[in-house]
Amino acid sequence: MKTKPCAGYQFSRRALLGAGGATLLGMSVRNLLAEAGKDHKPTAEHVILFWNGGGMSHIDTFDPKPGRPTQGEFQPIDTSVPGIAISEIFPLLAKQMHHCAIIRSIAGQNGDHGRATYQLQTSYNQSGNVRHPGIGSVVVHELPKLGDLPAFVSISGQARGASYLGQRCEAYYVGQPGEKDPYLAFPAGIAEVRGNKRLEILSRVNQRYASRFPSEKFDATSTAVDEAVALMRSPALEAFDLRSLDQRIVERYGETAFGRGALMAKRLVENGVRFVQVNRGGFDTHSNNFPAMRNHGETMDPALAALIEDLAASGLLEKTLVVMLSEFGRTPRINPDAGRDHHPGVFSCFMAGGGIRGGQVIGSSDEDGYRPKDRPVEVPSIHASICHALGIDYRKEVMTPLQRPMKLVEGGEPVSELFA
Repeated sequence: MKTKPCAGYQFSRRALLGAGGATLLGMSVRNLLAEAGKDHKPTAEHVILFWNGGGMSHIDTFDPKPGRPTQGEFQPIDTSVPGIAISEIFPLLAKQMHHCAIIRSIAGQNGDHGRATYQLQTSYNQSGNVRHPGIGSVVVHELPKLGDLPAFVSISGQARGASYLGQRCEAYYVGQPGEKDPYLAFPAGIAEVRGNKRLEILSRVNQRYASRFPSEKFDATSTAVDEAVALMRSPALEAFDLRSLDQRIVERYGETAFGRGALMAKRLVENGVRFVQVNRGGFDTHSNNFPAMRNHGETMDPALAALIEDLAASGLLEKTLVVMLSEFGRTPRINPDAGRDHHPGVFSCFMAGGGIRGGQVIGSSDEDGYRPKDRPVEVPSIHASICHALGIDYRKEVMTPLQRPMKLVEGGEPVSELFA
């Protein structure tokens, strides 16, 4: 059955931290970690972000409430870590929980799709006078590029733009994962020699124009063209093409856009891509929540489990941070349409790899999943944690083209338990 999304949502695109914890020399471990800034050894080199647009139910995924009136139709199942249970829609992922951590106490601020998505992807609350870059653009701005492939790739949907960080930090967009990009090859009938000659002429014309009429927009266009040409000529371009793989590998991840996206994400980080965002919509389940979430589980579970298992087997999980986020959770109360509505009060984040300590749950919601019970985590602290894992100083300021200083992350601090 199809779910009925709210009119304001179309997929295309705060309680304070607790002050407790162990102390050392009179300072909390959490504050010591924050003071470290970028002066620590990075635990990750790459990030794979799974963005679940629409607002994924926390209770029906990573924060089940067995025996409570808010439980819904799904039962909790045991995982590879004694004492940690997740929803029955993730039976394969449950076997990888020793690699994973769940934060169950994210305290959101925004119940509107647009504003919540903006904050979850940028760490900033939306304002009328500035557009902030997404976390993927922040990462590639701060870290050197590895290899020939784009540093930032967004699959099955557009990632948040780079804004004042510039064209170099924009994501390369993959609409249909697994197929070669037709725009990264010369058109039919244009031989390579002839095509290269045309590119040389274009380059000379552009250089002449730029010397006479310099502009930021032209520089951005030239950057995009240069990167596209470099990618077209790189042997690493094969990482985008899944057609030559053993079909059994593809089937293990799932013959779906999401499964192919997860498999492509693995191949991209193997080839040096810093940040991969895999997008999936359909979580705005105001009606028919349970069949929709069961369908999501059937698609996502094999892909996520295979990705984590394969990254762990190759050793790449140690330096690849896997994150799953949505803009908010959904109401514990089930509405008359068998759906759940928007709920920013508390929701969950799933993480694995990248040097974080697996096999743990951080924070909790109350007994019915309405609000944080302990260890509330601010939204910007997720961004600060990603930066910390990569060795980026999350408190750093960058200067915009208008000479306005902007922080990489708006508040928050790394979730220290992830790295304990």
